[in-house]
Amino acid sequence: MLFLIVALWSSTNKNIIRTGDLQFELNGNMQTKVVLSQPSNVPLMSGFSDSEYLLSGLKKITDFHLMSSNNTAIKTSNGPGRSYEFIGAHDEDGISIKKILTIHTFERFPGMLTTKVTYVNTGKRDIPVSSWINNEYAIQSEDDSPAFWSFQGGSSSHRADWVLKVNPGFYQKNYMGMNNSDYGGGIPVTSLWRKNGGIAIGHCDTVPRLVSLPVGMGEYDKSATIKVEKDYSKELELNPGDSIVTLETFVMPQHGDYFASLREYANFLYQRGVHQPQDENWAYEPMWCAWGYERNFTVDEILNTLPKVKELGIKWVVVDDGYQQAEGDWNLNSRTFPGGEKQMKQLVDKVHEMGLKAQIWWAPLAADPGSNYLKENPHTLLLSDEGVPRYITWWDSYYLSPVDTTVINNSKEQVVKFMKDYGFDGLKLDGQHMNAVPPDFAHGNNPLEAVHQLPDFFKAVYNTARSINPHAVVQYCPCGDCVSPFNLAYANQAVASDPESSWQIRLKGKTIKALAPGLAYFGDHVELSDGGDDFATSFGIGAVLGTKFTWPKDNPYVKDGSFLLTPRREKIWKHWFALYNQMMLSKGKYLGKLYDIGYDKPETHVIERDHQLYYAFYADSWNGGVEFRGLDAKKYQIYDYVHDKVLGEVEGPVGHLHLDFKKSCLVEARPE
Repeated sequence: MLFLIVALWSSTNKNIIRTGDLQFELNGNMQTKVVLSQPSNVPLMSGFSDSEYLLSGLKKITDFHLMSSNNTAIKTSNGPGRSYEFIGAHDEDGISIKKILTIHTFERFPGMLTTKVTYVNTGKRDIPVSSWINNEYAIQSEDDSPAFWSFQGGSSSHRADWVLKVNPGFYQKNYMGMNNSDYGGGIPVTSLWRKNGGIAIGHCDTVPRLVSLPVGMGEYDKSATIKVEKDYSKELELNPGDSIVTLETFVMPQHGDYFASLREYANFLYQRGVHQPQDENWAYEPMWCAWGYERNFTVDEILNTLPKVKELGIKWVVVDDGYQQAEGDWNLNSRTFPGGEKQMKQLVDKVHEMGLKAQIWWAPLAADPGSNYLKENPHTLLLSDEGVPRYITWWDSYYLSPVDTTVINNSKEQVVKFMKDYGFDGLKLDGQHMNAVPPDFAHGNNPLEAVHQLPDFFKAVYNTARSINPHAVVQYCPCGDCVSPFNLAYANQAVASDPESSWQIRLKGKTIKALAPGLAYFGDHVELSDGGDDFATSFGIGAVLGTKFTWPKDNPYVKDGSFLLTPRREKIWKHWFALYNQMMLSKGKYLGKLYDIGYDKPETHVIERDHQLYYAFYADSWNGGVEFRGLDAKKYQIYDYVHDKVLGEVEGPVGHLHLDFKKSCLVEARPE
């Protein structure tokens, strides 16, 4: 089917741009309105509004009288398209500014357009600028419950959900820089939708940028506001003749939840040169982690657990935090490894002898204050504008500069130690501090080099690992952060990264599969899910299974509860890992457009594997009808593969069946 994907310049109104099902309108004051093709009695926006403007102190600089416009064909890294230029002027209270709004549309991305604004001081006085704002839109509610659902890509120590309800009184800033001492970065996209659709906005630069994407809804409002905002920590003086150029930002429509728009955003980035994460077959194999024994683990505890790991069909063994002398000093400590490097090599050899693979935990870019590394390399510290080291509270460590040559070379040498000398098959890169770094005033020509070039550090680590072992699994685990797509580009296994609920495992899975559909997604240790045994959550969304069970006994120093594989647990674990190795749904295609993770009930996820559809339904308790979307126009038998029973029959393209379950129901639609 052929779609019209070229933006249309309206013959009756030169200030209307149409691309896909998005209509973008501009009035004589350079205010804008976004219109979607959607069945609704309530339009997306109530009228025109100031969507791109400057803040000078508390004053909004708006009201730009439109003077001229033009459009031309363009060729870009995102393919052919059109460029639209609107020029307007503001002249009020002695402030004279020319505004040049540039809009791009792309044939390959129907429905998406990008905006970039240049502001030129054409007057005679200096203008202090505190912020610029792009794509500010107030979206009207349809009185849904909740008023809106949203995807918000910010990170903070609250470790908040990435998918959130938005009701009156809601606000979240979503700053893409450091929000706490060691939490920051994220996905520079905000998606806001109601039952019949919504819009997504964000910046489309190819490196991390320090902007915010706030979402707010007033206590008594009927609409919620989203925008991209750049705040200057120190007011920027816009002198006569000078100009400010914003980032290129985007707006695109969505029907249903955020999956399709995030998928489109990722494709847009990849075409602009951001490295696309590469698939690795080894990354789909289930994992056991020694973290159940925590930092005071012993080598014997790992060795004694290996037979049970193999018996359960698990393929990976992870040596976690506790082997090292200190963060930064990654040599082996004598308490855990009295036999030194020889003993570590023997441990890895034993893992391999049993037909298993070995991965080692590592927290790069962190070094403890008293470490030998910092005594020898104090110049590698990332420093604030006051010359003070930046603290990582989680590890009681300091940040190292990702652009320092010594840090980069030392890290590559450490990868060689792990993978070539010890023989490990993969790396677990761990810590929320990895997702972003503060500006570095000790290295480079610009403090923001560290922020922008952080992905290059992970590129060096990834390429080194893969040069030693072309199948090396490099897991990127920014604990509790919303994963940075720029860093994730140099990993081949994403992870739920310390989820605080089964819901987080599922929403993070949907997000990762939108960003990188060919990337393995590890659901993290099942012990972190609801009840500590919710395998169904990871299984149903196509995540790799993992566990940190202990056996035959716990480590006596562990204080966070028992992870002992009791006979009852062992029966559950055996069932799920056997099913996982048999079905390997994690290698299937995640069909994220079929169901809205917010408004559709019960919550539903679908995997396509070998031309078969597998549905996963989730709810605390459900007794009612469900829809089977995405089917062909024929009959299907609905088979519960977890409990080995047939639940009924449906007929496509949309089947209906009554289901009664608690927590989850995982089924296969088998064509008759």
